[in-house]
Amino acid sequence: MDDSGERRIVVGVDGSQHSEQALRWGVYLAAALQARLDAVAAWEYPQSFGWAAVTPEWDPAADTAKILDETVQAVFGTEPPSGLHLLVREGGAARVLMSECEGATMVVVGSRSHGGFAGLLLGSVSAKVTEHSRAPC
Repeated sequence: MDDSGERRIVVGVDGSQHSEQALRWGVYLAAALQARLDAVAAWEYPQSFGWAAVTPEWDPAADTAKILDETVQAVFGTEPPSGLHLLVREGGAARVLMSECEGATMVVVGSRSHGGFAGLLLGSVSAKVTEHSRAPC
């Protein structure tokens, strides 16, 4: 439970099919535990941002919010569950998720994201979160 005594489930969302499944599990767990559900998407500037040719209009936070909205719509259609909170945070995905799940009842992440190698069974973010999170995974 968080400081307010409220149960909270945190789900990492990146737009992948694995994060869609994590969101489905998060809703199931939130209902079973009578918990609030936080769907969290993270973004960060590329390491080569200063050298890359990027248009000044580029808004990574807005792009990430759009991916989060589209993922929620893909999973739930036009009627997302009550108690669902959409959060977009700047930073590396693992770091953001570990920060957001502080005091949470549980954190749910997909096994793979859009990136990675086909042979990996567990994505790097999933591995970091499950290894270092203080919340059950």
